Amino acid sequence: MSTQLESWNEGATKTAILEFVDTVTKPGPSFVPSEERIATFDADGTLWCEHPLPVEADFLLRRLAEMAKADPTLRDRQPWKAAYEHDNTWLGAAIAEHYAGNDDKAKILLGAISGTYAGISVQEFEMHSDAFLRSAQHPTLGRGYLQSAYAPMIELLAYLEAHGFTNLIVSGSGADFMRPISQEVFGIPPERVIGSTTVLEYASDDEGSRIMRKAALGFLDDGAQKPIQIWSHLGRRPLIAGGNSNGDIPMLDFANRLDKPSLRLLILHNDAEREFAYRTGAENALTRAGTNAWTIVSMYDDFGNVFAETSTAVTP
Repeated sequence: MSTQLESWNEGATKTAILEFVDTVTKPGPSFVPSEERIATFDADGTLWCEHPLPVEADFLLRRLAEMAKADPTLRDRQPWKAAYEHDNTWLGAAIAEHYAGNDDKAKILLGAISGTYAGISVQEFEMHSDAFLRSAQHPTLGRGYLQSAYAPMIELLAYLEAHGFTNLIVSGSGADFMRPISQEVFGIPPERVIGSTTVLEYASDDEGSRIMRKAALGFLDDGAQKPIQIWSHLGRRPLIAGGNSNGDIPMLDFANRLDKPSLRLLILHNDAEREFAYRTGAENALTRAGTNAWTIVSMYDDFGNVFAETSTAVTP
């Protein structure tokens, strides 16, 4: 892996990243010790493709469709109805309205999906998610989900780690969903994945002890929850934060340092030929980027290639 971001096109964005890392890692007035070099990144739409639906949404909606297939009484109730009929309109509206501040549909959706894998252990759930991620294909890109990670972002994560940064995933998707593949795909170990959770309970019997999933949402790691969970896990502010949506605004704000330099990256999806072009759910973030000195990463202009040609795996 190159240490000079070869998958990135030359330009102001790449220069801003290289100069920032150089500034905080070399002796001088802006030097930051390695233990304070924290970088937090959203996952969906930031590290891998989220369109037309986030990866975990596809996983959970397939489970809702299975439930509706087994129980006809669910087929007229949302979100089982949308999942069973493969209707992305209702599902897409729930996500879009959430980012616009209306959670009416999102609450219905979250209430249903919190029970999709209730009553099994966290290890069993990870087996389900791992199998899905290694076998399922993106609906339009013609590649598996593990090959739908953005090559330049994987390269950036490796570059930061090589310069003493501790990288974390801070995602609205479930932490336990992403942990089985986080090291392999993103070079980030499972203990450094922060995400949404279901309520868990401890169970002990003659065969040992287990952590079990319950049919209730613990918290949705989006919006203001992102900085709260970063602080709860680390007790530190990030030096670098990267996101792509309105839900990432608080995390990018949290990376603003009065005593140290900071770098806030906002991914702009504007490449319809190689990926997708959309701004829905990112309108407020794009406005804030223009007034808060965030660095906008244009997929069209800044990514030399969007996806790796073969594998996105990172060698530990």
